[in-house]
Amino acid sequence: MNKRWGIWFSAPVLAATLVACGDSGDESTEGANGESFVIGATQILEHPSLDAAYDGFQDAIEEAGLDVDYTFQSAQGDQNNTSTIANNFVSDGVDLIFANSTPSAISALQATQDIPIVFTSVTDPVGAGLVEGFDQPGENITGVSDLHPEAIDMTIQFIDEHFADSTVGLIYNTGESNSVVQVDAIKEAASGTSLSTVERTVATSADVQSATASLAEEADVIYLVTDNTVISALETIVGISNEQGIALVASDPDSLEKGAFAAYGTDFYTLGYQTGEKAVAILTGEQTPSEIPVESPAEINLVINREAAEAQGIEWKDEWDLAADAYESTK
Repeated sequence: MNKRWGIWFSAPVLAATLVACGDSGDESTEGANGESFVIGATQILEHPSLDAAYDGFQDAIEEAGLDVDYTFQSAQGDQNNTSTIANNFVSDGVDLIFANSTPSAISALQATQDIPIVFTSVTDPVGAGLVEGFDQPGENITGVSDLHPEAIDMTIQFIDEHFADSTVGLIYNTGESNSVVQVDAIKEAASGTSLSTVERTVATSADVQSATASLAEEADVIYLVTDNTVISALETIVGISNEQGIALVASDPDSLEKGAFAAYGTDFYTLGYQTGEKAVAILTGEQTPSEIPVESPAEINLVINREAAEAQGIEWKDEWDLAADAYESTK
């Protein structure tokens, strides 16, 4: 596997609204025992982070030499659609479900106790009721969380060091449990620092523009959590941040491609690859889901977008050069 980022820090209905395709378009190779498999891939919507996770998942499967056909369905941002997708996969008798987001994973588990499920892009799998603990996966479910245990603390430290005495703006959908968990953790991490926080909530991606414009009246920095509703409208947030001179800090490096300034987070391609490795173990019969612990991201990385820094009126610091070079090397 080739990691996409250069510097790493190791740390101790519906039919009309669904996008579906019978095959991913990737060439598959025949497995050693001649078996072929069908994987149902479900995600809440299509945006760079989730798409990168799906790419990584498929690459892990391909590199293992399995013969796999994919059925991909996006819920197009509507959590109600995730149930229909999961139920369709169960009816079709897929061999495994790849659930790429918290709503997708919850619906998959509600739909089946028999078909193996591997999830990723899930911030709090325990709080979401997917598993009892990281070392206690379910009978038919396991996966990879997208939140490194130290990512939020390190991001808050970065903001406090370089944007001291700032008001940090948070925008999120309260209907996404993963977002609520992150926002609560951010507020706890910010206590005792020079930072204060202010929040705006949204229900749909259509709300993001007005919420961000309102947030910009109070915030010096915007810190984006991995909220699917908000990230789907990332271009809007970038535009307002650039116009108002607000530093835009993200939770995933993929957001830098759209114009975020910095991210101290997880490479979603790598998350997907980790998840794909678990799927290989299950499909080949090497392990059952109940034998595979849930994992956190193996590593986190800091990347910085020079162009975004300039667009947002951020004074450049020489100590950011390595993180900027790391980002440039991925383009």
